[in-house]
Amino acid sequence: MNIARFIELELQHEGYEIEKAFDGREGLDKAVSGSYTLILLDVMLPGLNGLEVLRRIRKESSVPVILLTARDAVMDKVAGLDAGADDYMTKPFAIEELLARIRNAKRRRMVEAEPEEKLTVGEVTLDVARYEVTVRGEQVELTNREFELLHTLMRNKNIVMSRAKLLEEVCGYDYEGETNLIDVYVRYLRMKIDDRYQIKLIHTVRGAGYVIREEGSEDRHKM
Repeated sequence: MNIARFIELELQHEGYEIEKAFDGREGLDKAVSGSYTLILLDVMLPGLNGLEVLRRIRKESSVPVILLTARDAVMDKVAGLDAGADDYMTKPFAIEELLARIRNAKRRRMVEAEPEEKLTVGEVTLDVARYEVTVRGEQVELTNREFELLHTLMRNKNIVMSRAKLLEEVCGYDYEGETNLIDVYVRYLRMKIDDRYQIKLIHTVRGAGYVIREEGSEDRHKM
């Protein structure tokens, strides 16, 4: 039994209604013309690869998308998440884990439907409703994951957050052994904000994690 058929049977057993597409162009047509609560998208598709399908979906829809791939390098995962994926699973995987990530992706989208007010730390302002970050009034272009990481840190200002906790908050699941993804995104944020504007926004707490500080405040910890 191939993996698509196996996943289909398991999801149907859980009560989900399923539609399948076996090449990228067919999948893209279905994704942009249909009404779906979640899309499972294989990276290695004939006709049009999964990352390109995802980029085109994101121009039309915010439907949750979980990428499925055999490639597990950190930068491959970063590329997928930056293209707009809500989550990323490496084959082979346990169906129980996939079901958990589906539930998490759907739950996170429901939460995001209720935007918060603006968050400000020093000269940095994050507007959740407009999905916009500005420094000294100048807009800073961030990828989805960079925005979500910054949002999490600003929402928890003065709280030191471990890499594992940040992964749980930002990606909605415990990525055991993959906490170096957070280091990659912190580096990108520092290049776009700290380095560009010569400010110290994101602080590293050795052996503990990362924190955004309100000037003059003491750190607390959230593991």
